[in-house]
Amino acid sequence: MYRIAIESLNRWKASNRRKPLLIRGARQVGKTWLMKEFGRISYQHVCYINMDNNARMSELFQADLDVRRLITGIELYTNSKIDPASTLIIFDEIQENPAALTSLKYFQENAPEYHIVCAGSLLGVALHQGTSFPVGKVDFFDLYPLSFPEFLMALDRQRFAALLTRGDYEMATTFKQDYIELLKYYYFVGGMPEAVFAFSENRDFDEVRKIQQNILASYEQDFSKHVPERDVPRVRMLWDSIPSQLARENKKFIYGLIRTGARAKDYEAGLMWLVDCGLVHKVHRVTAPHLPLKSYEDLKAFKLFIADVGLLSCMTRIGQDVLLDGNALFTEFKGALTEQYVIQQLKTVPGIAAYYWTNERNTSEIDFLLDAGNAVVPLEVKAEVNLQSKSLKAFADKYRIPLSVRTSMADYKRQDRLLNVPLYAIGTILSCI
Repeated sequence: MYRIAIESLNRWKASNRRKPLLIRGARQVGKTWLMKEFGRISYQHVCYINMDNNARMSELFQADLDVRRLITGIELYTNSKIDPASTLIIFDEIQENPAALTSLKYFQENAPEYHIVCAGSLLGVALHQGTSFPVGKVDFFDLYPLSFPEFLMALDRQRFAALLTRGDYEMATTFKQDYIELLKYYYFVGGMPEAVFAFSENRDFDEVRKIQQNILASYEQDFSKHVPERDVPRVRMLWDSIPSQLARENKKFIYGLIRTGARAKDYEAGLMWLVDCGLVHKVHRVTAPHLPLKSYEDLKAFKLFIADVGLLSCMTRIGQDVLLDGNALFTEFKGALTEQYVIQQLKTVPGIAAYYWTNERNTSEIDFLLDAGNAVVPLEVKAEVNLQSKSLKAFADKYRIPLSVRTSMADYKRQDRLLNVPLYAIGTILSCI
């Protein structure tokens, strides 16, 4: 299996301003595999330490944070010699050892020659709770489930992935039916590495569902194990409500759909926990399409998506038979799977931040509004080939938007100020605008 993230890690390795790297991401998106694979192909030696229930490492880091002493202790623990130039040091589940997190400051200040990569399933939660290490002393990298091009590569369709990477849309259009069939598989399987690997081995949809059910069960166990006891029921209710929230025509998150009389303040802590551990993507509404979009965030209005389209299709119990029914999978419960798919791909595109827009009366909506750094790009998501875009055109005219994007089942086409990008190629959007 190949992860594009390896390229980012190699750039980190080569950087003269390299700092200890923290990899964030939901449980089971492949953080441990990525770190080990990076070490295997890019270093002569790997020094791997799992901090979970590791009393020896807790004792080592609690004593003091002198870097030379820590290196000596790690060498004794792993029975290996650490050469700064050729060894990758991996701290896995680092959130279980707060002192080890704090030590990254001293590695950066006093021994920057060491290459250190860290990860943890609940790292985002630990950082948000104020685990002590100074901002600016570490680099961050966010890892997500496999993107659609990575899924293609896992299924031994490297040439199909390469067409999208090169932006050869003319050739891709020739084979669009292949892309559409593969996209159906992706909607069902998603990008969780274990599910993708199993599917690549035997194309067994039932096995994929069992794996997804186990992943979802492990998330539920995390709720009970790591969420403050008073918040566990609210986190469960919030999590369970997401499919029904996305099934609505207007996908704005409504607390009242969790239970009658629910208020935002009752669920804010639970929502923050889900965001911090990478299980959900929170996409805020903006009040105006001006740069930077973050300055126009409406903090009270947002859409909520989960980490993976395959997990969402599992939560909604979409059956394998839907795959065989034309393009019905793309329009299942009001196209929610399609918006989920699109935001999942956008999250893997560096340099893009995603929001959405509605007018004050909620009579007009743009599915996603993208901050591409130097431009605001409205993006409308169409689950079918029906390309009516009245809201998009009215929005572009009103705010004098030079380029709007629509993603749909239709072919790549640019006409005046409107660009249609096929759903299977939405991950290439930055090269199109």
